[in-house]
Amino acid sequence: MARTTERTRQEAQAGDGAGMHLHMRTLHPPVPIPYLTKEEMTNTARAATARLPGTPAAKDLVFYGGLGALAVAGALEWPVALAVGGATWLVRSGRRQQKETHEGQEKRPRVPGGR
Repeated sequence: MARTTERTRQEAQAGDGAGMHLHMRTLHPPVPIPYLTKEEMTNTARAATARLPGTPAAKDLVFYGGLGALAVAGALEWPVALAVGGATWLVRSGRRQQKETHEGQEKRPRVPGGR
């Protein structure tokens, strides 16, 4: 070990810098990464939404709030989040309108032989 120290000192004094090394220790802590399956995600989402009040508005609030949080966090670009939110709103309002129209037609009594 003494010879190595002498040689390193001599090389450092030579001025070419070829013998100088900087040793750094790096820390690599174990970071467990959970593996999530589709079923686990679905079950977790169902359990979370089941605790909400029964109104569709509360579930919509969670959906749009999550979409906004993804956009703020940078996981989604804001134009994509806006497009997804707008398309979802259009589809849901169209379904609600169809459902209301369909329910209204079922309530009317049907006249035999007529419309």
